[in-house]
Amino acid sequence: MYDFVIIGGGIVGMSTAMQLADQYPEARLLLLEKESSPAQHQTGHNSGVIHAGVYYTPGSLKAKFCLEGNKATKRFCDEHAIPYDNCGKLLVATNELEMQRMRALWERTAANGLERHWLSAGELREREPNIVGLGGIFVPSSAIVNYAAVTAQMAKQFEKKGGTLQFDTEVTGLVEQADSIVVQTDRGTYTTRYLVSCSGLMADRVVRMLGVEPGFTICPFRGEYYLLPPEHNRIVNHLIYPIPDPSMPFLGVHLTRMIDGTVTVGPNAVLAMKREGYRKSDVSLSDLGNMLGHRGIRKVLKDNLRPGLIEMKNSLFKGAYLKTVQKYCPSLEKKHLKPYPAGVRAQAVSNDGKLIDDFLFVNTARSVNVCNAPSPAATSAIPIGAYIVSKVQEIVGDEFKKTSVPALQAQAV
Repeated sequence: MYDFVIIGGGIVGMSTAMQLADQYPEARLLLLEKESSPAQHQTGHNSGVIHAGVYYTPGSLKAKFCLEGNKATKRFCDEHAIPYDNCGKLLVATNELEMQRMRALWERTAANGLERHWLSAGELREREPNIVGLGGIFVPSSAIVNYAAVTAQMAKQFEKKGGTLQFDTEVTGLVEQADSIVVQTDRGTYTTRYLVSCSGLMADRVVRMLGVEPGFTICPFRGEYYLLPPEHNRIVNHLIYPIPDPSMPFLGVHLTRMIDGTVTVGPNAVLAMKREGYRKSDVSLSDLGNMLGHRGIRKVLKDNLRPGLIEMKNSLFKGAYLKTVQKYCPSLEKKHLKPYPAGVRAQAVSNDGKLIDDFLFVNTARSVNVCNAPSPAATSAIPIGAYIVSKVQEIVGDEFKKTSVPALQAQAV
Protein backbone atom coordinates (compact mmCIF):
# COMPACT_ATOMS: atom_id res chain seq x y z
CA MET A 1 0.00 0.00 0.00
CA TYR A 2 1.13 3.53 -0.79
CA ASP A 3 0.67 6.47 1.53
CA PHE A 4 0.06 8.91 -1.32
CA VAL A 5 -0.74 8.45 -4.99
CA ILE A 6 -0.59 11.50 -7.24
CA ILE A 7 -2.37 11.41 -10.60
CA GLY A 8 -0.89 13.63 -13.30
CA GLY A 9 2.64 14.32 -14.50
CA GLY A 10 2.18 17.93 -15.55
CA ILE A 11 3.93 20.72 -13.69
CA VAL A 12 1.23 21.06 -11.01
CA GLY A 13 1.21 17.34 -10.25
CA MET A 14 5.00 17.13 -10.24
CA SER A 15 5.38 20.20 -8.02
CA THR A 16 2.86 18.73 -5.58
CA ALA A 17 4.59 15.34 -5.57
CA MET A 18 7.98 16.93 -4.93
CA GLN A 19 6.65 18.98 -2.03
CA LEU A 20 4.71 16.04 -0.56
CA ALA A 21 7.99 14.13 -0.51
CA ASP A 22 9.51 17.05 1.42
CA GLN A 23 6.65 17.15 3.88
CA TYR A 24 6.41 13.38 4.42
CA PRO A 25 9.93 12.00 3.90
CA GLU A 26 9.09 8.58 5.34
CA ALA A 27 5.91 8.07 3.32
CA ARG A 28 5.58 5.89 0.22
CA LEU A 29 4.66 8.07 -2.75
CA LEU A 30 3.69 7.07 -6.29
CA LEU A 31 2.96 9.38 -9.22
CA LEU A 32 0.96 7.94 -12.11
CA GLU A 33 1.02 9.50 -15.59
CA LYS A 34 -0.72 8.05 -18.64
CA GLU A 35 1.85 9.44 -21.09
CA SER A 36 5.40 8.14 -21.58
CA SER A 37 7.04 11.21 -20.00
CA PRO A 38 6.06 14.29 -17.97
CA ALA A 39 4.66 17.60 -19.28
CA GLN A 40 3.01 16.12 -22.38
CA HIS A 41 -0.17 18.22 -22.30
CA GLN A 42 -0.83 21.76 -21.04
CA THR A 43 2.62 22.11 -19.44
CA GLY A 44 4.45 21.26 -22.65
CA HIS A 45 2.11 23.12 -25.01
CA ASN A 46 2.11 26.68 -23.71
CA SER A 47 3.96 29.89 -24.47
CA GLY A 48 6.52 29.43 -21.69
CA VAL A 49 5.77 32.76 -20.01
CA ILE A 50 6.56 33.26 -16.33
CA HIS A 51 3.64 35.58 -15.71
CA ALA A 52 3.74 38.58 -13.38
CA GLY A 53 0.02 38.70 -12.50
CA VAL A 54 -1.23 41.67 -14.51
CA TYR A 55 -4.81 40.68 -15.26
CA TYR A 56 -6.03 38.82 -12.21
CA THR A 57 -8.64 39.99 -9.72
CA PRO A 58 -6.89 41.36 -6.61
CA GLY A 59 -7.24 38.95 -3.71
CA SER A 60 -7.99 35.92 -5.93
CA LEU A 61 -5.98 32.72 -5.75
CA LYS A 62 -4.83 33.51 -9.30
CA ALA A 63 -3.32 36.83 -8.23
CA LYS A 64 -1.79 35.41 -5.03
CA PHE A 65 -0.34 32.28 -6.60
CA CYS A 66 1.01 34.15 -9.65
CA LEU A 67 2.88 36.76 -7.62
CA GLU A 68 4.42 34.05 -5.42
CA GLY A 69 4.96 31.70 -8.36
CA ASN A 70 6.89 34.23 -10.43
CA LYS A 71 9.53 34.48 -7.71
CA ALA A 72 9.47 30.80 -6.77
CA THR A 73 9.83 29.60 -10.37
CA LYS A 74 12.86 31.82 -10.97
CA ARG A 75 14.38 30.70 -7.67
CA PHE A 76 13.88 27.03 -8.62
CA CYS A 77 15.50 27.69 -12.01
CA ASP A 78 18.45 29.42 -10.34
CA GLU A 79 18.94 26.50 -7.95
CA HIS A 80 18.93 23.92 -10.75
CA ALA A 81 20.66 25.87 -13.56
CA ILE A 82 17.55 26.02 -15.75
CA PRO A 83 17.83 28.95 -18.17
CA TYR A 84 15.18 31.67 -18.22
CA ASP A 85 15.06 35.15 -19.70
CA ASN A 86 13.72 38.03 -17.60
CA CYS A 87 12.69 39.95 -20.73
CA GLY A 88 9.64 41.75 -19.33
CA LYS A 89 6.18 42.25 -20.80
CA LEU A 90 4.74 45.20 -22.72
CA LEU A 91 0.98 45.74 -22.89
CA VAL A 92 0.24 47.91 -25.93
CA ALA A 93 -2.80 50.15 -26.49
CA THR A 94 -3.48 50.94 -30.16
CA ASN A 95 -6.53 53.24 -29.86
CA GLU A 96 -8.31 55.48 -27.35
CA LEU A 97 -10.65 52.72 -26.14
CA GLU A 98 -7.68 50.51 -25.37
CA MET A 99 -6.01 53.43 -23.59
CA GLN A 100 -9.04 53.62 -21.28
CA ARG A 101 -8.84 49.89 -20.64
CA MET A 102 -5.11 50.19 -20.05
CA ARG A 103 -5.71 52.76 -17.30
CA ALA A 104 -7.91 50.21 -15.53
CA LEU A 105 -5.12 47.64 -15.89
CA TRP A 106 -2.70 50.17 -14.41
CA GLU A 107 -4.84 50.31 -11.26
CA ARG A 108 -5.17 46.53 -11.13
CA THR A 109 -1.42 45.99 -11.39
CA ALA A 110 -0.98 48.36 -8.46
CA ALA A 111 -3.55 46.41 -6.41
CA ASN A 112 -1.66 43.21 -7.23
CA GLY A 113 1.63 44.66 -5.97
CA LEU A 114 3.50 44.68 -9.29
CA GLU A 115 6.32 46.90 -10.41
CA ARG A 116 5.21 48.56 -13.64
CA HIS A 117 6.05 51.57 -15.80
CA TRP A 118 3.72 53.72 -17.92
CA LEU A 119 5.12 54.36 -21.39
CA SER A 120 4.16 57.14 -23.79
CA ALA A 121 3.97 56.45 -27.53
CA GLY A 122 7.52 57.75 -27.91
CA GLU A 123 8.87 55.64 -25.04
CA LEU A 124 7.09 52.61 -26.48
CA ARG A 125 8.66 53.20 -29.90
CA GLU A 126 12.07 53.61 -28.30
CA ARG A 127 11.79 50.24 -26.55
CA GLU A 128 10.13 48.46 -29.47
CA PRO A 129 10.84 50.01 -32.91
CA ASN A 130 8.62 47.43 -34.67
CA ILE A 131 5.60 47.95 -32.42
CA VAL A 132 3.10 50.80 -32.83
CA GLY A 133 0.70 52.13 -30.19
CA LEU A 134 -0.53 55.16 -28.30
CA GLY A 135 1.13 53.92 -25.12
CA GLY A 136 1.94 50.90 -23.04
CA ILE A 137 2.61 49.39 -19.65
CA PHE A 138 5.96 47.72 -19.09
CA VAL A 139 6.05 44.94 -16.47
CA PRO A 140 9.71 43.97 -15.89
CA SER A 141 9.12 40.78 -13.84
CA SER A 142 7.57 38.78 -16.71
CA ALA A 143 9.98 36.18 -18.10
CA ILE A 144 10.20 33.12 -20.36
CA VAL A 145 11.29 29.56 -19.62
CA ASN A 146 10.89 25.98 -20.86
CA TYR A 147 8.27 24.55 -18.48
CA ALA A 148 8.91 21.00 -19.68
CA ALA A 149 12.52 21.39 -18.45
CA VAL A 150 11.27 22.73 -15.11
CA THR A 151 8.90 19.77 -14.76
CA ALA A 152 11.62 17.28 -15.65
CA GLN A 153 13.80 18.71 -12.89
CA MET A 154 10.91 18.47 -10.42
CA ALA A 155 10.55 14.81 -11.41
CA LYS A 156 14.25 14.25 -10.65
CA GLN A 157 13.86 15.89 -7.26
CA PHE A 158 10.80 13.75 -6.49
CA GLU A 159 12.70 10.55 -7.28
CA LYS A 160 15.73 11.79 -5.35
CA LYS A 161 13.51 12.20 -2.29
CA GLY A 162 12.31 8.59 -2.62
CA GLY A 163 9.18 8.97 -4.74
CA THR A 164 8.25 6.56 -7.54
CA LEU A 165 7.27 7.68 -11.04
CA GLN A 166 5.25 5.38 -13.24
CA PHE A 167 4.53 6.45 -16.81
CA ASP A 168 2.33 4.81 -19.47
CA THR A 169 -0.24 4.13 -16.77
CA GLU A 170 -3.79 5.41 -17.23
CA VAL A 171 -6.19 5.54 -14.28
CA THR A 172 -9.45 3.81 -15.19
CA GLY A 173 -11.31 3.73 -11.87
CA LEU A 174 -11.21 4.88 -8.25
CA VAL A 175 -12.91 3.39 -5.21
CA GLU A 176 -12.77 5.38 -1.99
CA GLN A 177 -13.09 3.26 1.14
CA ALA A 178 -13.12 4.15 4.83
CA ASP A 179 -9.35 3.82 5.25
CA SER A 180 -7.96 3.85 1.69
CA ILE A 181 -8.55 4.48 -2.00
CA VAL A 182 -8.24 1.75 -4.60
CA VAL A 183 -6.68 3.07 -7.83
CA GLN A 184 -7.49 0.97 -10.88
CA THR A 185 -5.26 1.43 -13.94
CA ASP A 186 -4.62 -0.24 -17.27
CA ARG A 187 -1.46 -1.72 -15.71
CA GLY A 188 -2.85 -3.04 -12.47
CA THR A 189 -4.43 -1.92 -9.21
CA TYR A 190 -2.85 0.14 -6.41
CA THR A 191 -4.05 0.97 -2.94
CA THR A 192 -3.25 4.25 -1.24
CA ARG A 193 -4.18 5.94 2.00
CA TYR A 194 -4.56 9.31 0.27
CA LEU A 195 -4.92 10.58 -3.28
CA VAL A 196 -4.05 13.84 -5.02
CA SER A 197 -5.25 14.36 -8.59
CA CYS A 198 -3.83 17.01 -10.91
CA SER A 199 -5.33 15.62 -14.08
CA GLY A 200 -5.95 18.72 -16.19
CA LEU A 201 -8.16 17.89 -19.14
CA MET A 202 -9.52 14.84 -17.32
CA ALA A 203 -10.16 16.56 -13.95
CA ASP A 204 -13.95 16.20 -13.94
CA ARG A 205 -13.76 12.54 -14.96
CA VAL A 206 -11.39 11.74 -12.09
CA VAL A 207 -13.76 13.38 -9.59
CA ARG A 208 -16.65 11.37 -10.98
CA MET A 209 -14.59 8.18 -10.56
CA LEU A 210 -14.59 8.99 -6.84
CA GLY A 211 -18.39 8.96 -6.88
CA VAL A 212 -18.70 12.74 -6.56
CA GLU A 213 -20.71 14.99 -8.87
CA PRO A 214 -18.21 17.82 -9.45
CA GLY A 215 -20.65 20.58 -10.39
CA PHE A 216 -18.63 21.45 -13.51
CA THR A 217 -17.29 19.89 -16.66
CA ILE A 218 -14.07 20.46 -18.58
CA CYS A 219 -14.44 22.26 -21.89
CA PRO A 220 -11.28 22.10 -24.03
CA PHE A 221 -10.20 25.21 -25.95
CA ARG A 222 -7.43 24.86 -28.51
CA GLY A 223 -4.89 27.67 -28.62
CA GLU A 224 -3.29 27.88 -32.04
CA TYR A 225 0.14 29.46 -32.56
CA TYR A 226 2.32 30.46 -35.48
CA LEU A 227 6.12 30.63 -35.58
CA LEU A 228 7.93 33.57 -37.14
CA PRO A 229 10.88 32.80 -39.47
CA PRO A 230 14.43 33.11 -38.06
CA GLU A 231 15.00 36.55 -39.58
CA HIS A 232 12.27 37.83 -37.23
CA ASN A 233 13.80 36.44 -34.03
CA ARG A 234 14.72 39.98 -32.98
CA ILE A 235 11.51 41.65 -34.11
CA VAL A 236 10.65 42.37 -30.45
CA ASN A 237 12.72 42.87 -27.32
CA HIS A 238 9.98 41.98 -24.84
CA LEU A 239 6.79 39.94 -24.65
CA ILE A 240 4.14 41.97 -26.52
CA TYR A 241 0.53 41.68 -25.36
CA PRO A 242 -2.57 43.51 -26.57
CA ILE A 243 -4.94 45.21 -24.15
CA PRO A 244 -7.62 42.54 -23.56
CA ASP A 245 -11.18 43.08 -24.73
CA PRO A 246 -13.58 42.48 -21.80
CA SER A 247 -16.14 40.96 -24.19
CA MET A 248 -13.67 38.19 -25.07
CA PRO A 249 -13.09 35.40 -22.54
CA PHE A 250 -9.33 35.13 -23.23
CA LEU A 251 -6.41 37.56 -23.47
CA GLY A 252 -5.87 37.86 -27.22
CA VAL A 253 -3.03 37.08 -29.62
CA HIS A 254 0.44 38.16 -28.51
CA LEU A 255 4.07 38.01 -29.65
CA THR A 256 6.18 35.80 -27.41
CA ARG A 257 9.92 35.49 -27.35
CA MET A 258 10.66 31.83 -26.61
CA ILE A 259 13.58 30.58 -24.54
CA ASP A 260 15.14 28.99 -27.65
CA GLY A 261 15.38 32.41 -29.33
CA THR A 262 12.39 32.05 -31.65
CA VAL A 263 9.23 34.20 -31.62
CA THR A 264 5.69 32.83 -31.69
CA VAL A 265 2.39 34.51 -32.49
CA GLY A 266 -0.68 33.42 -30.53
CA PRO A 267 -2.69 31.87 -29.13
CA ASN A 268 -6.27 32.24 -30.20
CA ALA A 269 -8.98 30.20 -28.46
CA VAL A 270 -11.30 27.86 -30.38
CA LEU A 271 -13.48 25.04 -29.09
CA ALA A 272 -11.60 21.75 -29.47
CA MET A 273 -13.66 18.83 -30.76
CA LYS A 274 -11.73 16.41 -28.56
CA ARG A 275 -10.38 16.61 -25.00
CA GLU A 276 -6.83 16.32 -26.27
CA GLY A 277 -7.53 17.76 -29.71
CA TYR A 278 -4.31 19.50 -30.68
CA ARG A 279 -5.07 19.47 -34.41
CA LYS A 280 -8.09 20.85 -36.28
CA SER A 281 -8.71 17.33 -37.57
CA ASP A 282 -8.89 15.80 -34.06
CA VAL A 283 -12.53 14.90 -33.40
CA SER A 284 -14.07 12.63 -30.79
CA LEU A 285 -17.81 12.09 -31.19
CA SER A 286 -17.97 10.94 -27.58
CA ASP A 287 -16.19 14.03 -26.24
CA LEU A 288 -18.20 16.32 -28.50
CA GLY A 289 -21.47 14.70 -27.43
CA ASN A 290 -20.59 15.08 -23.75
CA MET A 291 -19.75 18.76 -24.26
CA LEU A 292 -22.85 19.64 -26.22
CA GLY A 293 -24.98 17.60 -23.84
CA HIS A 294 -23.87 19.74 -20.89
CA ARG A 295 -26.25 22.65 -20.31
CA GLY A 296 -23.49 24.82 -18.85
CA ILE A 297 -21.31 24.50 -21.95
CA ARG A 298 -24.29 25.15 -24.22
CA LYS A 299 -24.96 28.36 -22.28
CA VAL A 300 -21.31 29.45 -22.52
CA LEU A 301 -21.31 28.86 -26.28
CA LYS A 302 -24.57 30.79 -26.65
CA ASP A 303 -23.41 33.70 -24.46
CA ASN A 304 -20.09 33.91 -26.32
CA LEU A 305 -21.41 33.26 -29.81
CA ARG A 306 -19.98 36.43 -31.39
CA PRO A 307 -16.44 36.12 -29.96
CA GLY A 308 -16.56 32.39 -30.64
CA LEU A 309 -17.34 32.99 -34.32
CA ILE A 310 -14.55 35.58 -34.53
CA GLU A 311 -12.07 33.10 -33.07
CA MET A 312 -13.28 30.40 -35.46
CA LYS A 313 -12.84 32.76 -38.42
CA ASN A 314 -9.32 33.62 -37.26
CA SER A 315 -8.57 29.90 -36.95
CA LEU A 316 -9.80 29.10 -40.46
CA PHE A 317 -8.32 32.13 -42.24
CA LYS A 318 -4.70 33.09 -41.66
CA GLY A 319 -5.34 36.60 -42.94
CA ALA A 320 -7.96 37.25 -40.27
CA TYR A 321 -5.60 35.91 -37.60
CA LEU A 322 -2.84 38.17 -38.91
CA LYS A 323 -4.99 41.32 -38.61
CA THR A 324 -5.22 40.84 -34.84
CA VAL A 325 -1.42 41.14 -34.70
CA GLN A 326 -0.97 43.85 -37.32
CA LYS A 327 -2.79 46.29 -35.03
CA TYR A 328 0.41 46.59 -33.04
CA CYS A 329 3.00 44.98 -35.37
CA PRO A 330 2.10 46.15 -38.90
CA SER A 331 5.30 44.88 -40.57
CA LEU A 332 4.24 41.23 -40.28
CA GLU A 333 2.83 39.57 -43.40
CA LYS A 334 0.91 36.36 -44.00
CA LYS A 335 4.03 34.64 -45.38
CA HIS A 336 5.72 35.14 -42.00
CA LEU A 337 3.24 32.91 -40.15
CA LYS A 338 4.71 29.39 -40.10
CA PRO A 339 3.15 26.27 -38.53
CA TYR A 340 3.66 25.67 -34.80
CA PRO A 341 2.12 23.11 -32.39
CA ALA A 342 -1.13 24.11 -30.68
CA GLY A 343 -2.03 23.75 -27.04
CA VAL A 344 -5.32 22.81 -25.37
CA ARG A 345 -6.61 24.69 -22.34
CA ALA A 346 -8.67 22.73 -19.81
CA GLN A 347 -11.41 25.23 -18.94
CA ALA A 348 -13.85 24.28 -16.18
CA VAL A 349 -17.45 25.32 -16.89
CA SER A 350 -20.00 25.34 -14.08
CA ASN A 351 -23.34 23.60 -14.44
CA ASP A 352 -25.05 27.00 -14.58
CA GLY A 353 -22.96 28.11 -17.54
CA LYS A 354 -20.08 30.18 -16.16
CA LEU A 355 -16.43 29.97 -17.15
CA ILE A 356 -14.74 29.26 -13.80
CA ASP A 357 -12.04 31.90 -13.68
CA ASP A 358 -10.08 30.94 -10.56
CA PHE A 359 -8.45 27.81 -9.22
CA LEU A 360 -10.99 25.19 -8.12
CA PHE A 361 -10.56 22.20 -5.81
CA VAL A 362 -13.02 19.38 -5.03
CA ASN A 363 -11.98 17.24 -2.07
CA THR A 364 -13.23 14.10 -0.36
CA ALA A 365 -12.34 12.49 2.96
CA ARG A 366 -9.15 11.00 1.44
CA SER A 367 -8.47 13.01 -1.70
CA VAL A 368 -7.55 16.49 -2.90
CA ASN A 369 -8.48 17.15 -6.53
CA VAL A 370 -7.31 20.10 -8.63
CA CYS A 371 -10.29 20.76 -10.89
CA ASN A 372 -9.48 24.07 -12.56
CA ALA A 373 -5.91 25.27 -12.97
CA PRO A 374 -6.12 28.06 -15.56
CA SER A 375 -3.28 30.23 -16.72
CA PRO A 376 -1.07 31.13 -14.87
CA ALA A 377 -0.97 27.56 -13.50
CA ALA A 378 2.52 26.82 -14.85
CA THR A 379 3.90 30.02 -13.33
CA SER A 380 2.07 29.25 -10.08
CA ALA A 381 2.92 25.55 -9.83
CA ILE A 382 5.16 25.82 -6.77
CA PRO A 383 2.72 27.80 -4.57
CA ILE A 384 -0.19 25.71 -5.88
CA GLY A 385 1.72 22.60 -4.84
CA ALA A 386 2.34 24.12 -1.40
CA TYR A 387 -1.37 24.95 -1.11
CA ILE A 388 -2.33 21.39 -2.06
CA VAL A 389 0.13 20.01 0.51
CA SER A 390 -1.52 22.20 3.17
CA LYS A 391 -4.92 20.73 2.26
CA VAL A 392 -3.45 17.23 2.44
CA GLN A 393 -2.08 18.05 5.90
CA GLU A 394 -5.58 19.01 7.04
CA ILE A 395 -6.87 15.61 5.92
CA VAL A 396 -3.93 13.56 7.20
CA GLY A 397 -3.54 15.21 10.59
CA ASP A 398 -0.81 13.58 12.69
CA GLU A 399 -0.81 10.20 10.92
CA PHE A 400 2.72 10.62 9.53
CA LYS A 401 5.87 11.94 11.05
CA LYS A 402 6.63 15.10 9.10
CA THR A 403 9.29 17.73 8.80
CA SER A 404 8.61 21.14 10.30
CA VAL A 405 8.24 23.15 7.08
CA PRO A 406 8.73 21.93 3.51
CA ALA A 407 11.64 23.75 1.92
CA LEU A 408 9.84 24.94 -1.21
CA GLN A 409 6.71 25.90 0.67
CA ALA A 410 8.76 28.03 3.02
CA GLN A 411 10.24 29.87 0.05
CA ALA A 412 7.07 30.24 -1.95
CA VAL A 413 4.59 31.42 0.64
